[in-house]
Amino acid sequence: MLRTHHCAQLTSADLGSTVSLVGWVDSIRDHGGIIFVDLRDRKGITQVKFDSSLREQATHLKDESVIGISGKVEVRPADMINKNLPTGEIEVDATSLTVHNMSDTPPFPLTDAGGDKVNEDLRLTYRYLDLRRPKMLKNLQVRHRVAKSIRDYFDSQEFIEVETPALFKSTPEGAREYLVPSRIHPGQFYALSQSPQQFKQILMVAGVEKYFQIARCFRDEDLRADRQMEFTQVDVEASFIDREGIYALFEGMLKKVWKDVLNHDLPTPFPRLAFHDAMNRFGVDKPDVRFGIELQDFTELFKTSGFKVFSATATGGGAVKALNAKGLADLTQGEIKNLEEIAKSLGAKGLAFIKVEGGEWKSPIVKFFSEAEKAALTAQLGITDGDMIFFAAAPWEQACAILGRIRLEAAQLLVKRGKLTLRPDDWKFLWVIDFPLMSYDEERGGYAATHHPFTAPVPEDAAFLDSDPRKVRGQHYDVVLNGMELGGGSIRIHQPALQKKVFEDVLKIPADVVESRFGYMLKAFTYGAPPHGGIAFGLDRMCALLCGTTSIRDVIAFPKTQKGQCLMTQSPTPVTEKQLKELHIRTVLPE
Repeated sequence: MLRTHHCAQLTSADLGSTVSLVGWVDSIRDHGGIIFVDLRDRKGITQVKFDSSLREQATHLKDESVIGISGKVEVRPADMINKNLPTGEIEVDATSLTVHNMSDTPPFPLTDAGGDKVNEDLRLTYRYLDLRRPKMLKNLQVRHRVAKSIRDYFDSQEFIEVETPALFKSTPEGAREYLVPSRIHPGQFYALSQSPQQFKQILMVAGVEKYFQIARCFRDEDLRADRQMEFTQVDVEASFIDREGIYALFEGMLKKVWKDVLNHDLPTPFPRLAFHDAMNRFGVDKPDVRFGIELQDFTELFKTSGFKVFSATATGGGAVKALNAKGLADLTQGEIKNLEEIAKSLGAKGLAFIKVEGGEWKSPIVKFFSEAEKAALTAQLGITDGDMIFFAAAPWEQACAILGRIRLEAAQLLVKRGKLTLRPDDWKFLWVIDFPLMSYDEERGGYAATHHPFTAPVPEDAAFLDSDPRKVRGQHYDVVLNGMELGGGSIRIHQPALQKKVFEDVLKIPADVVESRFGYMLKAFTYGAPPHGGIAFGLDRMCALLCGTTSIRDVIAFPKTQKGQCLMTQSPTPVTEKQLKELHIRTVLPE
């Protein structure tokens, strides 16, 4: 090695030692003929002093140049001790200097504060420089520790890490896939695997019993801060396990990760919330329970109301719901208008509200309410002066979704006013369970699997598959943390007859399509498939939460932009006609 020590290693215990260090020039200072350089590697910083014969050579150094030095460890003068550095009591008096590479001037400051002010596209173009920033390097280190903690945990539970293929067959009923043309089989395509779902179930048939993988997955989706086209998930499957076993296993994993990475003890078991209750109370199936502002149902109350918008909805099979954003009566007209636009984007015709100020209810709709209705609202919502009440009248799921979004916006407005604190390190985990197995797709005129078609029904609901699939709950579960879905999975169907019934009788997938897409799997199930279930956790999202960042791009070494581009390598790029010809394909560009 070119070094004897790292740049965070030397202390007063090393005084008088001759050492060799390598790294990047973090800063240069000329103090009256003596050049001081802060030398940085991934461990930290050591101050190096150049005088006498090396001074002239050191004056030509530039920030971010790569150098190696040798010298003697000396104590710093008392007035130069830096108590903020582990090496702050010493410096190295250099006796040799090797310049491995002189750096050009970086396009942006490589400090955390300086880099955070830079446009993200510039940071991604020079990602190799951005990753030198302490915060970004720390994020990569956290990701490494998370992955190691997960591997250690599953090894202790006797799981086997098995790699599954990235090149799979196209099964286009899920998210849009990336297709890979086959040169050997003209006109045929692989699809990049969206998840190892079918392979891990096959591994259960193969008798592996306990499988896990930190798996690379691909989806051709529109991107955002918490979504990438290539992503990593912690993928797990186990045989002879039920839902209670899954809950205990993965609470143990998360408890270990949070302890190993943050030294934080997560309380277990996590609370559980049924899907219907989550929607009813929070308006979303991944609720942030760090704050209240829960939705309340007033459908029965308004069935005979003089306010026809509410009564028509209530008697027509819809729901009338409300929430109290306590202390938010000081909303501006602009803020109310913005909330109304958000409600409209979710299908609402408008956003009814009541401001409670100076003991008066201020709203165009109040004149339609009876005294009994006002009293019921006051009692159920706990209305006091300064409150802001919002309503939604629509089909149940839509009414929940509208107020669920308004709830989150109201919380942010309260945070902005200093009336609510949402700490990112207030870790509120919960399981959301009892999802409906099927949802009805109005456009398609048929049923669609809420999770995926391999999810097993809750046994006591299975009889409804023939009469009313919407009544069937699935053995599906999601882990939710502070309003984000961290992972999800299910107990799987393992009987070939039931799996075929779901495909053909409920989802109405033609028998020949079932055979072409899933025939090998159904055949495997005829050779003794054990009961099994599993889950997949988003590693990128988990690391982002542990690092305290809202963007998963900050915890991925080389992410894509929201347009799906790698700005550093300038990809994607066109390919040559020769390459296309070899693959037997042509491109047709849009006009």
